Amino acid sequence: MKFVKDFPRQVQEIENLWIPLPDGTRLAARAWMPVDAAEEPVPAILEMIPYRKRDGMARRDEMMHPYFAGHGYAAIRIDLRGSGDSEGLLDDEYAPQEQEDGLAIIDWLSRQRWCSGNVGMIGISWGGFNSLQVAARRPPALKAIVSVGSTDDRYADDVHFMGGCLLSAKFTWAQTLYSDLTRPPDPAIVGDRWQDMWLDRLRNEPQFLARWLEHQTRDDYWRHGSVCEDYGAIECAVFAVGGWADSYSNPVARLVSNLKAPSIALIGPWGHDYPHTAVPGPAIGFLQECLRWWDHWLKGKDSGIMHEPKFRIWVQEKIAHTPDHTARPGHWVGLRKWPDQFSTFYLGQSGLSSDPQPAEVLTHGSPQTLGSAAGEWCSYGACADQPADQAGDDGRALVFDSAPLKSPLSILGTTFLDLSLSIDRPLGFLAVRLEDVDPSGRSARISYGLLNIAHREGHDRVTPAVPGEMMRVRVKLCDTAYVFAPGHRIRVAVSTAYWPTVWPSPEAVTLSIETAGCALRLPVASAGEAGAIHFTEAEAPAPVARAVVEPPENRRELRRNYITGEEIMEVVVDDGLLRIETHGLAVGRRCVERYVIHPDDPLSALCEADWTMRVERGDWKTRTETRATMRADKDSFHIRVGVQAFLNGSLVFSREDEQSIPRDGI
Repeated sequence: MKFVKDFPRQVQEIENLWIPLPDGTRLAARAWMPVDAAEEPVPAILEMIPYRKRDGMARRDEMMHPYFAGHGYAAIRIDLRGSGDSEGLLDDEYAPQEQEDGLAIIDWLSRQRWCSGNVGMIGISWGGFNSLQVAARRPPALKAIVSVGSTDDRYADDVHFMGGCLLSAKFTWAQTLYSDLTRPPDPAIVGDRWQDMWLDRLRNEPQFLARWLEHQTRDDYWRHGSVCEDYGAIECAVFAVGGWADSYSNPVARLVSNLKAPSIALIGPWGHDYPHTAVPGPAIGFLQECLRWWDHWLKGKDSGIMHEPKFRIWVQEKIAHTPDHTARPGHWVGLRKWPDQFSTFYLGQSGLSSDPQPAEVLTHGSPQTLGSAAGEWCSYGACADQPADQAGDDGRALVFDSAPLKSPLSILGTTFLDLSLSIDRPLGFLAVRLEDVDPSGRSARISYGLLNIAHREGHDRVTPAVPGEMMRVRVKLCDTAYVFAPGHRIRVAVSTAYWPTVWPSPEAVTLSIETAGCALRLPVASAGEAGAIHFTEAEAPAPVARAVVEPPENRRELRRNYITGEEIMEVVVDDGLLRIETHGLAVGRRCVERYVIHPDDPLSALCEADWTMRVERGDWKTRTETRATMRADKDSFHIRVGVQAFLNGSLVFSREDEQSIPRDGI
């Protein structure tokens, strides 16, 4: 990373800019722009997220937005309604009100004397989502967006479900969001009303987990905000970005293949972060790429960005067997279109073969503890959250291996596994992993996919299996780009459990696979479409200094209770306590997550999350503590969420909610 101090235009920072909305609510923004923008107006670049501009995302913001300002843009980072220093209440993810606010903000920005009238949006995750969603509303001033780590389909590719299976990440994300929003605004920004705003949020914050669990199929709740419902609604230009270590790489190809508006795609090796700071590396000069994009679409300059291949893809050449690697070897290629050609391997008792094998019936039932090597559903490339050596999980799964490869095999695109199978219960799911097995026997997960068998006819309905009845299903794996080396084996591992990534089925399931016609379809890119791609070195402005008041702690442990037989995974993510020197706020975030299950009992599954949030300045000290648990019996999910808020050590608010929600084909 190269830190840049000097820019073509001198930058001024506006610590807090109030943006009025039509209903009288004001949103708090942090802004950077050229000092002479009022005399020489510039396009505006908007990012709107709920993660606190004053402290939560301040360091990340400082490593991006001043860069845009220094190159002739007004960069505006807004706290969403009901978050950070903004007024109002945040009702849900991607609520209709959020889109209305986005439209009003863009209109307001376009009319400021320092704005040229053209506006762009940028964001990762939440900000990537709402960039797409607001673009689909077609505000006239919005000319282009950069959407990173986002999705076009809130049901198919988000933290809630995967292949119709319930992700435990839904629980942890709900608690993360709930805990984030329990923190108070900064009195230095909002004044004496800070405590009233804080208590108002604590009283009215919704129970996100309960709301989300009430929608277990792809209904209108999930269709809202899913731009795949009408790709044609987006008319501005779209730059879609993803990372192979991230959980949001699948939507990139769908977006760029289906949008009618101008679009380009970029997928690198990264986790859930912007590509100039992300791990695993290599990082790239992403801010320079954004400037090429903004210059073309907001300033009308031919920067060359639209002469690039439509897809710029990092092809991985090796994935480490450890969960904490910081780089993925590989090379860049450029493609005109997403590959749709496949190489077929057939399944049988002898493994994977390029020729069909004799028909056989293979049976398998997974222990509920299978899946501990999966890593986090959404990897940030840190805290050992990437997949580990798969050998332990493979020993408890149904595994199909190829012979050692005689030459390299390159894949790029979407992998499918076609199966003929039956299960002995009405409800169950499949977890399918694609792996690279090296000559020593170590196994790296290249991709994986899930399928709720009750969703085999579509995610908008529940069709329980008839126990013992054979059915044809197709499991779609996550997109990937990878080169299998000579001497390595391709492995497909199939299981009926994948904890803690997937919430278990109500009953343990025995799977029977009839191998006739079962096949792995590996995507291959036509050699004639590939071309070399190069990027500049990653650079960014230096962030404001932080003082470490208390050191961080990060821990990920797996242990077994030999008395009860339960397996416990515990994850601790503690940022310590950091003081931001420019304004004196000291902030701390600590989370402890526990995932508990017995290998023989799917109903023993338990998720727990404890969060402690601190915001302090001198003698002013606030702390919120939240605790959540989730269990299930055969018929319902049972959740409990509580919060306590403290001011200078004294309890000022307490709340606890319990709710049971019926299972619906999960």
